[in-house]
Amino acid sequence: MCGIAGFCKIGINFLEKEKEWEKILNSMNKAQKHRGPNEEGTFITKHCGLAHVRLSIRDLLNGTQPMTRYFKNKKFTIVYNGEIYNTTSLREELIREGAIFKTTSDTEVILFGHLIFGEEFVKKLNGIFSYAIWDETKKELLIFRDRIGVKPLFYTLSGGFLVFSSEIKGLFEFPGVKKRLDNEGLCEIFGLGPAKTPGKGVFKDVFEVLPGHFLKINMNMIKQVQYWKLESRPHKDSLKETVEKTEFLIKDAVKKQLVSDIPVCTFLSGGVDSSLVSSIASLELKKSGKQLNTFSFDFSENDKFFQSNSFQPSQDRPWVEKMVEFLKTNHTYLECDSEDLVNNLFEVVKARDLPCMADVESSLLYFCSKVSRKNKVALTGECADEIFGGYPWFYDEKMFKANTFPWSLNLSHRKILLSDDFLNKINLDEYVQQRYCETIAKTPRLEGENKEQTRRRELAFLNLNWFMITLLDRMDRTSMHCGLEARVPFADHRILEYVFNVPWNFKCCGGVVKGLLRKAGEKYLPEEVLYRKKSPYPKTYNPKYEKMLKDLMLEVISNNNSPICNFLDKKKVEKFLKTPADYKTPWYGQLMAGPQMIAYMLQINYWLLKYGIEIV
Repeated sequence: MCGIAGFCKIGINFLEKEKEWEKILNSMNKAQKHRGPNEEGTFITKHCGLAHVRLSIRDLLNGTQPMTRYFKNKKFTIVYNGEIYNTTSLREELIREGAIFKTTSDTEVILFGHLIFGEEFVKKLNGIFSYAIWDETKKELLIFRDRIGVKPLFYTLSGGFLVFSSEIKGLFEFPGVKKRLDNEGLCEIFGLGPAKTPGKGVFKDVFEVLPGHFLKINMNMIKQVQYWKLESRPHKDSLKETVEKTEFLIKDAVKKQLVSDIPVCTFLSGGVDSSLVSSIASLELKKSGKQLNTFSFDFSENDKFFQSNSFQPSQDRPWVEKMVEFLKTNHTYLECDSEDLVNNLFEVVKARDLPCMADVESSLLYFCSKVSRKNKVALTGECADEIFGGYPWFYDEKMFKANTFPWSLNLSHRKILLSDDFLNKINLDEYVQQRYCETIAKTPRLEGENKEQTRRRELAFLNLNWFMITLLDRMDRTSMHCGLEARVPFADHRILEYVFNVPWNFKCCGGVVKGLLRKAGEKYLPEEVLYRKKSPYPKTYNPKYEKMLKDLMLEVISNNNSPICNFLDKKKVEKFLKTPADYKTPWYGQLMAGPQMIAYMLQINYWLLKYGIEIV
């Protein structure tokens, strides 16, 4: 894993002031050094500059970037962030076409692939990636992002320059790129956050390359091209065939993602998703005499303060212990206390460049920092719930029928601390509804489906494009901020394409939530773990944490220079802080309730202050 950045303008010669432009590239690298602590490099040609920082995972000695290769009359240079899991078969195909490789890195495979097959080669890749290729012959820059959007890629247009970066912070190292927020950005933060509209970077004039798309920049144009999209097709396999194919795809995805020149670990919560990934990984490693490292996460004193509810019915620790005993892994139990949780609330804003999932995200940052001391590559169970229908909104009637984002049903919870003047200035309800309706309209339809089937397809599409992307962003930024590469086997596009078209009665076969996934995992897990009721990522219930948040918020609103005060009603905030915290009514997802509202507002205040954001 790595970080990439660069700029392009066809009508300028960067070589005339090469040292000045190289200094900018080095600044962009420095801003993202956490993504690639092992190496860094830059490349400048007449119309393009590229920058790269590297976390060494594959071909540790020879995978240095930017990388340039020649083929016949073509010369291409690449900067790349990601992992390609079908590298071996692609390499063999390219050798037959005449490629001569100098390394064993997947970077060189992508580079030769484009030299030989052109931009269509991206369709052959199985993996997670963002990369930029400069075509010296055509004087053209191509910037690609993976199908699902696992790896980030942002860009802006400034003074005729196309500027791009893995993370938003890299863009701000380019002269003239400003940190500004307009009404649309405010609606994103207060109406949709911690999610954001696909393609938007929240900051004014900052965008992201959409998943399954690439940018093409040359003398004549700058355009975004779609190379992949989800399609609706009739599902013709029987239940037995569906279970068998699902099992194969999951097992194959995990096996492929174990490829690494350094040891791989897994996150293990004791739930079906991470347990299934860990079980397959453990079995594969045992074939070569290796023991899998696993890690679980919890909060100090949760055994004392944990509050069971419909979203989080049980603690993870007993289930982790069952799986560790079953798999015989080398396991590490990690805990986060209230002080670390609060301290990382602000560090994680720097990691994401935006307010985010409050303590849900700050705790993951803390845990990733601990894991990275022992392992640099981790497999996770992310995305299974979005793909296989594990969330309440897939089966709860009220959520299922809601004409809005089901993970954020009631905007009144979001407005509870905001001033009336601010709410009258921006129409959050209209903005949120418009974003929702846009996504619903893009849902790929299938002729002949009834009203319920159509709605299920809409919900699946909505989840994949919004909720899953938010969690993938969380996973990427928290892990890469710590120099840890997190892989997500369930986000293999083959799994997504197949399961998207599986009918609901198969997905919840036997009337069990994620029944298809559980049946596909029968060979790998004890029955009690396989059919454990879903319990999401843990959060703290420690009243000490809640008090720390309230004290910080009181401090913030007592200072009239606090930027968040421009949007809050102090009397509403004071009343909210005196009310017992609500842990059972999330305003986003399943975990973000009363304490997380306070934490989110603290993050917004820090973000506005730290980044020096101008409201326009």
